Amino acid sequence: QVQLEESGGGLVQAGGSLRLSCAASGRTFNSYVMGWFRQAPGKEREFVASISRNSGSTRYANSVTGRFTISRDNAKNTVYLQMNSLKPEDTATYYCAAGWSITDSKNSYRYWGQGTQVTVSS
Repeated sequence: QVQLEESGGGLVQAGGSLRLSCAASGRTFNSYVMGWFRQAPGKEREFVASISRNSGSTRYANSVTGRFTISRDNAKNTVYLQMNSLKPEDTATYYCAAGWSITDSKNSYRYWGQGTQVTVSS
C-alpha cells in the first residue's frame, strides 16, 4: 500500500507556471506507475500525464502536451508535474495516483492522493 500527498497548487495568472509535487510513503514507490489527473467542478476526472517506473516512458493528454512535464525521483519517493503556459481551462483539483499500467484510464490506478487546487486567472 502507498499513501500519496500532493502539494504545490495555488493561484496563478494565465501564462504562468506551477510545479506540483506528490510525495509517497512506503518503500515500494518505484514499483508503481505514477499518474496525474485533474477534475474541474461539474466535470469528470480526466487524465493529465503518467510516467513509468524508471521514467523511461511518459504519456500526456493532448490538452497539456508541450506545456506540462511529468517526472519522478525514486530516491525521494516523489513525482512532479511541471505546468507551464497555464490557461484558465487548466483550473481544477489535481490528483496524483499510483498504479501498474502506464495508461490514461483512472480505473487502472489503485491509490490516490487528496488533491491540490490549481486556479488559473485570466
